[in-house]
Amino acid sequence: MSFDCIKYEVDGHTATVTLNRPEALNALSPHMITELRAAYDDAENDDNVWVIIVTATGRAFCTGADVKEIPGDGKVVNERPYLSTYEQWEAPQEGTPPFRTMAKPIIVAVNGLCCGAGLDWVTTGDIVIASDKATFFDPHVSIGLVAGRETVRLAQVLPRSVALRMALMGKHERMSAERAYQLGMVSEVVDHDNLLERAHEIAAIVNSNAPLAVRGTRLAIIKGLDLPLHEAEMLAESFRERVTRTEDALEGPRAFTEKRAPNWQCR
Repeated sequence: MSFDCIKYEVDGHTATVTLNRPEALNALSPHMITELRAAYDDAENDDNVWVIIVTATGRAFCTGADVKEIPGDGKVVNERPYLSTYEQWEAPQEGTPPFRTMAKPIIVAVNGLCCGAGLDWVTTGDIVIASDKATFFDPHVSIGLVAGRETVRLAQVLPRSVALRMALMGKHERMSAERAYQLGMVSEVVDHDNLLERAHEIAAIVNSNAPLAVRGTRLAIIKGLDLPLHEAEMLAESFRERVTRTEDALEGPRAFTEKRAPNWQCR
């Protein structure tokens, strides 16, 4: 596919989605959001793709919605007619992958400035790593807007007092990559020049595991977070039971006993 605001590449079993509006600090325009949704849909429906990496070009990962394209009434901008699609009835996702409805894992590699809606990738990604040049903040209140889902999600990832501090101090409170790592918001800080290489290394490790088992495990955790513990356990068991009926579930033990690398078929 050909895109204007992003890059989309598939290498082996890994799809890489790269935000590519460096001149606008990768701020999200309606057109860019449409392209991102198309890329996510293509990756999710491509049987050859097992893992998705999201990163960006330039000195910013994403600085949120493009303020120049926010109308005076503050409404979310859509390229499709208002309320004509299901996602418009949901909490706005903007550039975020549809993490609640997709099965494949998402690795996020934050290369620089990350704020506003850019934080959505950090709070919804499955494995998040950051360049040592990355910086995080939420500017909503500093430009007269309520920090909505972004900080609600932050409060699920960070300690309550830290999330509130970031939300209420707006653009005046910046979090470094090292501080984000200390608080568990990202799982690894990487030398800036090695960020994408490390993201692909992690993707290769994930892809060395049984892809359907990876997806079932991911879904068990993601879906279980919204449930009481016992219901989450039962849901996880249902995913485990489904995967035992696949060819890969037979291949794993067979490869182990034969002392060879497994040949996953993703079926």
